[in-house]
Amino acid sequence: MSIKHIFFDLDHTLWDFETNSAQAFELIFKENGIEVNIDEFLIHYKPINLKYWKLYREDRVSKKLLRYKRLKETFDLLSYRISDPKIDLLSKVYIDNLSNYNSLFDGAVDILNYLSPKYGLHIITNGFDEVQTKKMNTSGILEFFDKIITSESVGVKKPNPKIFHHAMELAKATIMDSVMIGDNFEADILGAKAVGMKTIHFKENHNTETDGVINVTSLLEIKQYL
Repeated sequence: MSIKHIFFDLDHTLWDFETNSAQAFELIFKENGIEVNIDEFLIHYKPINLKYWKLYREDRVSKKLLRYKRLKETFDLLSYRISDPKIDLLSKVYIDNLSNYNSLFDGAVDILNYLSPKYGLHIITNGFDEVQTKKMNTSGILEFFDKIITSESVGVKKPNPKIFHHAMELAKATIMDSVMIGDNFEADILGAKAVGMKTIHFKENHNTETDGVINVTSLLEIKQYL
């Protein structure tokens, strides 16, 4: 690959969302007297959260509704009675606390140290403006990146082609010298491929073969291709 610019997704690719999210919930439940088993809560919450993020990418729910409904549906499945104002409070303090945690995927810092002298590194994320930069700063990776492009700042979400074109324009990159690395096949990989970018699909512990797509199960495997 004659690559000059690498665009990373953040959550579930570099920043270990599930680990950090679990720690944030554990804290806010304790501080707000929510008496549920955290493991049981997370079993239900994870697929519901993924469902609402997909709806959010498709512009079928707002950010506010995503934050409310993922909690409401989880508590309903647990038969845990909780008021709407309490859910709104939990939603707020969860976001406030989430970026205080700093777990990264294994090899994240090593691969960034390896890539940063050779390439321009950038972030394209559907995550919320108010937390993404703080997540990167808390976890010690902010310094590696030149441009940070959020869906809220562009007005569209991955896989919309506009966000990829906007990111490359900001980075002074082209489709010929850019690669997108991410975990979400629809948003990151298909979205980037649709505009002509090269792609690397990161899916920890899930080695799937997809025609025309480089797949890695650890971040350090990226060294084989870049």
